Amino acid sequence: MGRAKSALDHLNSGREPHIIHVIPPGAPGYREANGGAMVVSSPAEVDEMVRRIGPGEVATLDDLRAALAHRHGVETACPVSTAIFAGMSARAAEELRHAGRSPDQLTPRWRLLKRGGFLNPKLPGGVERQKMLLESEGVKVSPLRKHLAVFDYEARRAAGLGES
Repeated sequence: MGRAKSALDHLNSGREPHIIHVIPPGAPGYREANGGAMVVSSPAEVDEMVRRIGPGEVATLDDLRAALAHRHGVETACPVSTAIFAGMSARAAEELRHAGRSPDQLTPRWRLLKRGGFLNPKLPGGVERQKMLLESEGVKVSPLRKHLAVFDYEARRAAGLGES
């Protein structure tokens, strides 16, 4: 029996984005596509997009999905696969950190927020590590309805996320 794939294995799998032209009713992204097409990205593409978020900037998963949809000329990006691939990217960056890579060589996973500017508890290290990394870049994180959030996330949105 072979070993389990690491996050880096998944990130470098060679998987290519593909377009779904007919989305079944009830499937993730169906309503957002509004009869149009949807892209199912790839771990490497999501990782590359997250790397575009500069120090002191942030983006939400929705921003990331909008940028992916724009890049591929479709109505939306799959919400499920985009979140999964963002998690793979974060875990791959953590594997590289443990292997001794310098922080400036890592994908800045801490700059990717949930809808509404909330921190993501599913990222490696949880919200406390994400808070520490954001605050080290001058981003203020505060409690909002029992969860940590970046209040000014809209003003800090990454400008270059949608560029090809």
